[in-house]
Amino acid sequence: MMPIICLVSDFGLDDTWVGVCHAVIARACPEGRVIDLAHHIPPYDVRTGSFVAASGVYQLPEAIHVVVVDPGVGGERRCVCIVTVEGTTLIGPDNGVLIPAASMVGGVDRAFELPVDAAVSPTFHGRDVFAPSAAKVACGAAPADLWNEVDVATLAVAPFPECDKEGDYIRGEVLGMDRFGSVRLNIPAPRASELGLEGEMLEVGIGHNALAVPFRNTFSEVDAGDPLVMFDSSGWLTLSVNQGSAGDRYGVIPGSRVRVRAL
Repeated sequence: MMPIICLVSDFGLDDTWVGVCHAVIARACPEGRVIDLAHHIPPYDVRTGSFVAASGVYQLPEAIHVVVVDPGVGGERRCVCIVTVEGTTLIGPDNGVLIPAASMVGGVDRAFELPVDAAVSPTFHGRDVFAPSAAKVACGAAPADLWNEVDVATLAVAPFPECDKEGDYIRGEVLGMDRFGSVRLNIPAPRASELGLEGEMLEVGIGHNALAVPFRNTFSEVDAGDPLVMFDSSGWLTLSVNQGSAGDRYGVIPGSRVRVRAL
């Protein structure tokens, strides 16, 4: 199968950065195919980059994922390659941006430090470290044969906590809103059965709102303008309004605390 390398970054598309990374990978591994998942992560926003990357990994676990949201580039943070329990390869800075993605596919199994040669640009590790490393893996090299392993316990923590269970409730927080105003929560689909999210209705405490909302599979299962909760295609539990914006209606912001339970 053709190796796929997925890119997520805060580079934007107004400069040459994304295209140069494509070229570096194409030169080193012509048989690989690079897919641009998202390059409009807000600058330096590790938190948003991490949950967007996790959404990509949830949908494309077989790909190699390169995530470059790296405000500490050239500083003390490490460059790493993570191999997950389910075998997905993640490459990027050791600033927590890869950890939610790893959690979507079983969690971190092994981690390796990528060498940073003194000759590389201190401000463009995406081009000089991460892209070439992804190309090597895409061309069949095993991370364990390329780089020194590091203790997974030393990896930087995720920029937002995992959800947890307290009695009947799952406690979490708002990750952010998509362009339709659906509110994504840090409750991932792989943990749905473990957390006990079953039933026709969910109680959702979010911001200043206490809601009883139907738990559905798709928007059209409720009338236009009505709310629903579902696991959307990104892999996160999502509070939505059919043909409307849940973010606008309920006035929540990223980081707002959430409590959810089945009714």
